[in-house]
Amino acid sequence: MRIKVMKFGGTSVATAEARMTSAMRVISAKEQGFRPVVVVSAIGRKGAPYATDTLINVLREIDPNVEPEPRELDLLIACGEILSSVIFAHTLKTLGHPAQSFRGGQAGIRTDGVYGNARIVGINPVSLFRSIEAGNIPVVCGFQGVYVAGDGAPGGELTTLGRGGSDTTGAAIGAALNADAVEIFTDVDGVKTADPDAVPTAPTLRTVTYDEVAEIAHLGAKVVHPRAAEIAMNYHIPLWVKNTFSDDEGTEIVTREQFPGRRVTGVTHTGKLVFLQFNLSNVDGAERAMLEGRIYETMARYGVNLFMLNLSPSSTGFALPRSQYPIVKDVLDGLVVPGAGSATERPLYLFQIGQHASREVETQAALLEPLGQIRRVVAQLTEGCTMVSLVGHEYMQQPGVFLAVLRTLADGQVTVLQTSDSDYSLSVLVPEAETNRAVRLLHDRFGLAEVR
Repeated sequence: MRIKVMKFGGTSVATAEARMTSAMRVISAKEQGFRPVVVVSAIGRKGAPYATDTLINVLREIDPNVEPEPRELDLLIACGEILSSVIFAHTLKTLGHPAQSFRGGQAGIRTDGVYGNARIVGINPVSLFRSIEAGNIPVVCGFQGVYVAGDGAPGGELTTLGRGGSDTTGAAIGAALNADAVEIFTDVDGVKTADPDAVPTAPTLRTVTYDEVAEIAHLGAKVVHPRAAEIAMNYHIPLWVKNTFSDDEGTEIVTREQFPGRRVTGVTHTGKLVFLQFNLSNVDGAERAMLEGRIYETMARYGVNLFMLNLSPSSTGFALPRSQYPIVKDVLDGLVVPGAGSATERPLYLFQIGQHASREVETQAALLEPLGQIRRVVAQLTEGCTMVSLVGHEYMQQPGVFLAVLRTLADGQVTVLQTSDSDYSLSVLVPEAETNRAVRLLHDRFGLAEVR
């Protein structure tokens, strides 16, 4: 049985015309001898009546001061994919091709119990196999699964997989069904060398490796979710990114062995960031690790995404999405951490965000003054920035590459605020206003206009 998993994003199912185009692609795969299994996202994007963000706002508009419970939020936003799957399945039926819609749990997707950002722990696709054998085209809700607690609660708890979760659903189902291929359909031709908004002529890459596309996704590109790439890589499932609305061949994502060699793949960038650098110069050496641990444990507890982590003899710092900065300020600004020693001798470390102390910090300082020595840990705050990254396979560690990046940006009068690197990327923090120019400069400098 040759199975092909076909995942369609929000724009591919947003209108009757788009759904018809997507359905024709499914029928074409069936006529080529495949047994298609479809995964769908919610209809449309932000602002559309049934898009995920629209459903979230339904609750938050009731009272912006009362945060919805994660469990209830998952129940609500999962409705977008349920609606989409039923409509798409019925569209296929009207074209003469029997189809069945499945919630994530009905498709056999089991997750952990983390509402809003669950991870798949297993898939038992028996219902999908039965549907296929009965001559149907299964249409599965992306972005969702079910968590069954240890006591075997009836029906389990509906969970969602976080942003980009439909890509993850597609790759995971492909692995569970031992599919011949997983095709992710979107509204772009494939993985490009840069964001077309920054470089309108950026070509589509015909082949990239799983490692590269996972790195590109982690660093800001939204073509494929990194979890999807990782699942496909681990289970050796051929993965494609294609455009629903064009006949472009798209991008094939392959193993490193299938596409060896040193090269630059592309330039990507994140969204809006802020950067925090914590001054630890007045922290006793034995206590530095304790304070750093407290900072990063707190970030992990609140699910804050960190970029460009750096350590120096006197400080530690990181960038984070501006959308998450209010959380960080709320939990760190005014945080008090006691040092080692007796109650009367140990220092009290008081965290402060920004050079000017907030009312909360000053209030804490006044309350703590009778208790002993107060040492402030001040974080320098840099707002209005973004991270631009040069991504490449076995290329980044060559001598002179980082120098070429810095020199190119310096010649273009783009200020570099911070740098970081990994095996597959070199990243620079730049002012947000310079994002597109920085992307264009690096795209030109490394000759990415030529498709490979």
